[in-house]
Order: sequence, then C-alpha cells, then structure tokens
Amino acid sequence: MKISAIVAMDSQNGIGVNNQLPWHLPNDLQFFKSVTIGKPIIMGRKTFESLGRPLPGRLNVVISSQQLALPESVILLPSIDAALAYVAQQGKEEVFIIGGGQIFAATMPILDTLYITEVHTTVAADIFFPIIDAADWNLDWQEAHTIDEKHAFAYTFKKYLRK
Repeated sequence: MKISAIVAMDSQNGIGVNNQLPWHLPNDLQFFKSVTIGKPIIMGRKTFESLGRPLPGRLNVVISSQQLALPESVILLPSIDAALAYVAQQGKEEVFIIGGGQIFAATMPILDTLYITEVHTTVAADIFFPIIDAADWNLDWQEAHTIDEKHAFAYTFKKYLRK
C-alpha cells in the first residue's frame, strides 16, 4: 500500500494557526479533494476537530488515545500503526496522511509520496510540517498559480516521490 501525505504550507513549513488553516485557497481545497477522493485519509484528533465533520467519499480514520464521540462513519484507532494496519486490511492501494503536525512528523520516514501546496507567504503558524530532506525526494511535477480574485496568495502544487 502506498502511503502519501497531502499538506498546504507556508514558506517556513507552517501549516496551521489555532487549529485552523491560515488561508483560504479554493483551488487548494479542490486539489485536496481531487487527490484524496475515494481513498482513505488518516488524521489526528485535532485535525478532525478542525474539519468539524467526516470528509465525504473517503474512509475517515482518526488517531487518538482518547475515547471520542465521533460519527459512526469515522474509525477511531489508538496509533498510526493500528490505522495503517486497518486501512491495509481494507485492500486499499493508497492512503493519505492529512495532519496534523505530530502525525506528519511520525509518518515522514514511511511516506512514499508528498503532495504539497507551497503557499508563497509566511504566517504566524503554531503547527509545522517536518523539514523535507531533499536527499530523500525527487520532484515529480509542479504547477504554479498566481494571486487572483479568489486567492490572496500565490501558490505552487508539487508532487514529490521518495528516491
């Protein structure tokens, strides 16, 4: 099973402020949906809380050691290993790690693919994506976008494959 991560981050690897995305980029949200639809997504409790609901069209798996009141459609598991084992049992070809910072850091060594939206700004983030070691990754493709009426920041979609 391929293990991928998808994230939007600023120029300092910032991904969140007060458990929220620090920007509103409709094209990034559409990109996220198009890449993850039909595939399982694994996230930590805080990421799920920031979403406020299960994302439709995807198996939603939340990692937490706490017992949480979650919708029936959401799978709660106590660890990353348990979450990955559960998804593998479902016979899925690819799973997406979608956050937050601790989950990204813990899974970085086992990721096969990174889908990154580089947002060309710096925000006062309090959650960060781990440093990406260029020695471990090859840039597969990228697509740059400029500021427009719906996007306050320029951004670049990038896909990296592990060497």
